[in-house]
Amino acid sequence: MNHDSARDHGGDLSAAAALYGGAPEEWLDLSTGVNPIPYPVPDLPEDAWTRLPGKDRLRALEDAARRAYQVSDRAEVVAAPGASALIQAMPGLTPPGPVAVISPTYNEHAAAFRAAGREVIEAKTPTAAPLVLVNPNNPDGRIWAPDDVLAVANQRSLTVVDESFADDTPELSLCSNAGRESLIILRSFGKFYGLAGLRLGFAVCGPETAARLRETLGPWAVSGPAIEIGIAALSDDDWAETTRARLFRDAHRLDAMLGEAALTIVGGTSLFRLIETPHAARLHEYLARARIWTRVFPYRDDWLRIAPPGPEDDWARLDAALNRWRPA
Repeated sequence: MNHDSARDHGGDLSAAAALYGGAPEEWLDLSTGVNPIPYPVPDLPEDAWTRLPGKDRLRALEDAARRAYQVSDRAEVVAAPGASALIQAMPGLTPPGPVAVISPTYNEHAAAFRAAGREVIEAKTPTAAPLVLVNPNNPDGRIWAPDDVLAVANQRSLTVVDESFADDTPELSLCSNAGRESLIILRSFGKFYGLAGLRLGFAVCGPETAARLRETLGPWAVSGPAIEIGIAALSDDDWAETTRARLFRDAHRLDAMLGEAALTIVGGTSLFRLIETPHAARLHEYLARARIWTRVFPYRDDWLRIAPPGPEDDWARLDAALNRWRPA
């Protein structure tokens, strides 16, 4: 099956409202893996909005990311307008021929290569081709040990490791091992920091790859406000540590709530849980009629992904809906 045929995504509340009614602001969006309690946006200097971003501020952002992600001195950090922009750039950095994507996973990886006219091998385990691997994986939370990923990377002309969900498990990251041209690591800012609309992401890679990426992205790829907010957030170690602990607690709180509803959890991260049930489509529709948006998948009709809520009122709303759920 072509997993990315529709390039489907969560988070489109206007589409949810069009299907099931209500205004988007009435909906509780649990369909994405975005932290529901975002980093508090600081006051920004006026020139962040009115001037083109200076190279010194962009360098300060990339230095903040280097420190936060514990990037090797051998590697470069390239800021971009979201991890998605970097994913779209990957075909241009990959040697000719087929590309293997460890699947099922985030569908934009395969979609980007197919849109560039490349053959994509959707594999369960690494093949000899250049490789894309998501760690932790989305949507099932599959984890690869760093040593195993390095062993895979050492055997290929290029390995792209998407660490968009690694902020809450920094021990999984390969950023401290980066620097070779054959390894590109992608990081998402918006998910862990809860600011997906900011559109900010990073590539950690070798110097030659970084130069090619910067040329592809062009000047002023990252906005002034994104630079200033990114510097503040990535430098705030206390917030990050507190948030990791809260996300861990909230994920287990969601586990208990789903367990009480007799729903089986088969994977996930602290930012989402994956449920396996033959009633996935019915549960998705049932929650949608309660104005709660979850994620289903075109390639697995028994999977449903759901994220932990944030404010207590949202937890109560989900709990009330699950208490009324009956599969038959």
